[in-house]
Amino acid sequence: MSERFYVEGGKRLQGEIEVSGAKNAALKFVAAALLAPGKTVLQQVPRIKDMHTMLALLDELGVRTNFSGATLEVDASTVDSYTAPYELVRQMRASLVVLGPLVARFGEAEVSAPGGCNLGLRKFNFHVDGLRALGADVELDHGFIKASAPAGLRAAEVNFEYPSVGATENVMMAAVLAEGVTIIENAAREPEISALAGFLNSMGARIMGAGTGRVVIEGVQELYPTEWTVMPDRIEAGTFLMATAATGGDVTVTNALPEHLKMELEKLREMGVDVNAAPGSPGIRVRVDDPASLSGVDVATLPFPGFATDLQAQMMVLLTQASGAGIITENVYENRLQVAEELNRLDAGIDLFGGHRALIRGPRRLSGTIVQAPDLRGGAALVMAGMVSDGTTVVDGATHILRGYEDFEEKLTALGATVAFEAEAPVRR
Repeated sequence: MSERFYVEGGKRLQGEIEVSGAKNAALKFVAAALLAPGKTVLQQVPRIKDMHTMLALLDELGVRTNFSGATLEVDASTVDSYTAPYELVRQMRASLVVLGPLVARFGEAEVSAPGGCNLGLRKFNFHVDGLRALGADVELDHGFIKASAPAGLRAAEVNFEYPSVGATENVMMAAVLAEGVTIIENAAREPEISALAGFLNSMGARIMGAGTGRVVIEGVQELYPTEWTVMPDRIEAGTFLMATAATGGDVTVTNALPEHLKMELEKLREMGVDVNAAPGSPGIRVRVDDPASLSGVDVATLPFPGFATDLQAQMMVLLTQASGAGIITENVYENRLQVAEELNRLDAGIDLFGGHRALIRGPRRLSGTIVQAPDLRGGAALVMAGMVSDGTTVVDGATHILRGYEDFEEKLTALGATVAFEAEAPVRR
């Protein structure tokens, strides 16, 4: 299936839009539901391609699910397989997080080496080393990660060389049923980590310190189904905020928490964007009269609370519309800057240095053409670039965008953008 977005430039975004539940939290909650027999109910679940991939994976494991509106029921009473197949895991790296819950509850798990966006090495050795520290026997066999702990997991101190979000989540989910007290040092601090800990604690887990670099997990004998509401998607919120600034618009993004976007909002203010966001308020308003009145800034991506790598491509587009120069340094994923090559097809004039640094000079008058979405966030940034380009921009490879944004076309259209989605079956010869 060939999927693409058609974008007409020259429209200011105006109005109010509500962001969906967070992709990067909801997927982990679904995986964590494997830890307890019975029906777990999740509210505000985004209807995105990655979620449907995760549900297909659970179906392979024998889990019963019911997805109605934004409510998802996961009944993990009937798990009869511990193998996550290649054809599903290759579509989404987040599939790897079923490893911890499966080996914790059943003492056995087999997960294909992960796929998803081509963002570089993103080694999964942190996941493997963490589970081994908890006493699991883990081996790599013909492209599969096989873990077993027939006598159960045991508590340990897990020291991460790097604060990996996925590995922190996997070890947390495994350690909740391990005997004793597990300590994770140099744990990831992202809001999704805190949300997962809250979700697990509502199931009967005992987790302290989530959201800090030191997480303490006191193992329990069993967990129970729960009901939980997915936190707002901070990356979707940031995408709309930056798109608004780039088009010289005025938009209020509701169901968005300013404390989840501290560094990003600070950079927007530094550029000259009018940002109205009170701590604890579930909404953020941004207003820009003329994007050329904004000033270029330097941005370096870092784990939370630093500037999110998932918002770097969108910031790159915004910088093309601001006056002066800005440098983006990518410190998380080595392939994340590949979107710059596609932006240059729109005449962005971005210079790359060493594969991890980009120099953007603005304001640039972008010109619409055909571009290819390199990954999820890069694809969203290219749609955003189309909105500030002359003429029509065609963003091919839209399947990347559908993986993480719910109703992307409809939400942008509601704000005044001219965006159309097209899916075309391949021609048989």
